[in-house]
Amino acid sequence: MKPRTGIWLIGARGSVATTAVTGAAALTAGLHPPTGMVTETPPFADTALPPLDSLVFGGHDTTSCPLPKRAEALAEGGVLPYGLPAALHTELAAADAAIRPGGPGPDDPRTEEELTAAFAADLTAFTREHGLARTVVVNVASTEAAPASPDDPLPPSSLYAAAALRAGCPYVNFTPSTGLHHPRLAEAARTADVPYAGRDGKTGQTLLRSVLAPMFAERALAVRAWSGTNLLGGGDGAALADPGAAAAKNAGKERVLADTLGELPAGDVHIDDVPALGDWKTAWDHIAFDGFLGSRMVLQTIWQGCDSALAAPLVLDLARLLARAHEVGLTGPVDGLGFYFKDPDTGPSALPDQWHALLALAGRL
Repeated sequence: MKPRTGIWLIGARGSVATTAVTGAAALTAGLHPPTGMVTETPPFADTALPPLDSLVFGGHDTTSCPLPKRAEALAEGGVLPYGLPAALHTELAAADAAIRPGGPGPDDPRTEEELTAAFAADLTAFTREHGLARTVVVNVASTEAAPASPDDPLPPSSLYAAAALRAGCPYVNFTPSTGLHHPRLAEAARTADVPYAGRDGKTGQTLLRSVLAPMFAERALAVRAWSGTNLLGGGDGAALADPGAAAAKNAGKERVLADTLGELPAGDVHIDDVPALGDWKTAWDHIAFDGFLGSRMVLQTIWQGCDSALAAPLVLDLARLLARAHEVGLTGPVDGLGFYFKDPDTGPSALPDQWHALLALAGRL
């Protein structure tokens, strides 16, 4: 019997998690091709990543809507193909059965230590009960505002991250939430015997920025201003209506410009919640730049896409890569995974450089 790998999703009944679970089942059944999964392309053929049919899903969530019902809602919204949730009901129900209550709730009396211990116990039990070689924890929950002070209580994302370290699980922060970046977790992260990666998955607007910004820098064109607007709905749109959560999100979007251009151009990024859009989003960028002899020019871009469909294959990629990194003994922040993140732990910010770093990681694996 071949080894099996667990993927434990924080926010396991959300749109991204549901799309990832449904997608993995659909690919395993041969119902759809692995479009968007970089790890299914030729450069990764010899990396000995966990096969898709060896993945077992579970997670934490604070909501109670079962995964099959959530998948049906996504199909009604055009995110998932019509009929796919019904065809994969057994697989979705099995994953839903492994989801445990998250927290902390508004009136949760448990201390930080008690919460961390409870979450870690859930991870250990999942790994043991399913006979898994290892379990990778992936945070795909809604974005949190950053803590105002290191002395504030640990936010939920950091409690889950601490639990992953305690349970000996590789960890991925696919959100801009604090996670392992909290100062009070710095020592635990430094000494943990597991690999980790983050943060904030790069799925749309920032992906395009990480391609265009190097173009301006390498062609010696002076960027005067770079402004952007995001229109999105669903749970992410509602979460980002909070100014603190939006600020956490925008920090990663700005980093790629500052790192690649040498300074942050004038201009802001606005995020607007449009509930009618559901899981679909539109991102618009307006770039003002100078050419030879001060000639003033403008580039405008529009990106329209389904956030869950863009994110889910990256979540599967990262979980498989972290599982393999753990298997070969890598620990700490994994060099080469900046390709997937707005605010990576290590490495360059330009997408071409990140691609080469990812290929180098594939060679090490």
